[in-house]
Amino acid sequence: MMTFQGSHILSVSQFDRDAIAKILTVSAQMMPYAARKKRCYVLDGAILSNLFFEPSTRTRVSFGTAFNLLGGFVRETVGEENSSLSKGESLFDTAQVISGYSDVIAMRHPKMHSVSEFAQGSTVPVINGGDGANEHPTQALLDLFTIQSEMAKFDKGLDGLNIVLMGDLKHGRTVHSLSKLLSLYHKVKITMVSPKALQMPDAVVSTLTNAGHEVIITDTMAGNLACDVIYQTRIQQERFASKGEADLYRGHFSLNRNIYRKYCRENTVIMHPLPRDSRPEANELDTDLNDLENLAIFRQAQNGVLVRMALFALTLGVEDQLSQYEKPVNWYSNK
Repeated sequence: MMTFQGSHILSVSQFDRDAIAKILTVSAQMMPYAARKKRCYVLDGAILSNLFFEPSTRTRVSFGTAFNLLGGFVRETVGEENSSLSKGESLFDTAQVISGYSDVIAMRHPKMHSVSEFAQGSTVPVINGGDGANEHPTQALLDLFTIQSEMAKFDKGLDGLNIVLMGDLKHGRTVHSLSKLLSLYHKVKITMVSPKALQMPDAVVSTLTNAGHEVIITDTMAGNLACDVIYQTRIQQERFASKGEADLYRGHFSLNRNIYRKYCRENTVIMHPLPRDSRPEANELDTDLNDLENLAIFRQAQNGVLVRMALFALTLGVEDQLSQYEKPVNWYSNK
């Protein structure tokens, strides 16, 4: 079993099935706190440095919320221009300084492998919140938690899963990381629907095929959406040389109620890492899906808090102390 306490969380490649099972179990234990049924102050006095050098809403806020819900304090730096990196300071030097102020660090950076480079200079655990087009391990874990939760409603598990990954699979770090996690399970069928120019990198495909999974690569939605889960992604404009180049691929794989009824199973679950691009030229997931029970995108986003709470508890070694630090909630909550 992986030793979590004091460890960096940099890549999904760190995890085996036992480690993932541990993370998902602890994540489920966080539900009463995230739902404001109880308070937990197990990290009272601990400090998270939330370093986000690339734009983010959900990931940044959910990291901070997760730490606050365990009783900790959050200090944020948003934007490289607001840090000493803009003055030429190295990631190693920044890590040496910031880790001296912190108990744990969450970091997002636009450069691939930058978080690993930063972690080499840190004296406290570093959690990767996304490093360029490389990986997004916490998103992959919350995606897996969501899939497990949604499939449980139909008495299904992660083994034998039939999933469609659709959209910008070349640049979408969320689908790269999720695919690597899925490779650890058994008899998974993965259909990859994307423009030919935005297909999944060969290395990710090889990870799945070498693990014995069935992989279908196509640029057509018709006949390929009858599955357990559709995981839709947006065109990653920030990874293209220009907006014009990204615009060439917008709107090719829009999912709406009509397409869902025509090609999907009755209980196909829809996921998306958000933000969904709702502009008319893109419209990845139409608003006519908003009242569909199997649209799981907002449950998925909320699950991010649970998983990040679990990772904080595990890396700081308090996962077995949660119940000792509980209090009742004394404010109104309709969650």
